[in-house]
Amino acid sequence: MYRRTSACFAYLMPTSCSLLLILLAFAPSFARQQTTDTVGYESQRRKVNELLAQRSERFGQFDESLRRRTGIFGLKTKKDMQASIDILKQIVLMDNDIFYETKTLLDYKEFEKSQIAEQASEYDGRINGYIKTISKLQQQQEELASQISALEKTNQLYEGLVILLGLTLLGGGAYVFIKRQKLTKT
Repeated sequence: MYRRTSACFAYLMPTSCSLLLILLAFAPSFARQQTTDTVGYESQRRKVNELLAQRSERFGQFDESLRRRTGIFGLKTKKDMQASIDILKQIVLMDNDIFYETKTLLDYKEFEKSQIAEQASEYDGRINGYIKTISKLQQQQEELASQISALEKTNQLYEGLVILLGLTLLGGGAYVFIKRQKLTKT
């Protein structure tokens, strides 16, 4: 019984180690890909946040320029109005940049989602392959276990025959020895 169990473990050990090594070999690439995607997304998000901060600052400048009145009797001059208009143009241009960068950010997020879906599909395929391999190996293990069992039964039969033959020879030798002893005494 012990020999059969150890033979099964001896067969399974390299197989399970191989599967474990395969899984561990792919683990760093999974982590590296996820980190790279997150860093790119974070960089794009930071860029959008910077543009929003700049827009907020420009809007503060616009509000300040609306309050500025450098003309006679505290009226607005043409220069004050032009400064307000220029700041407003910059805000509009900034808004366009924000829309563009936000769209890029959303596209990037959509790309990440599709990439994750593709990776999940690929990993599912790999896992299914591993499951098939494991099932095949389990079937082979069962076949080998049945072969071991059959060989052990055959071995027991041969051991029984050898013991029977040995006892027969021993009995025959004892008979011959006893006969010789009787013949030599007579």
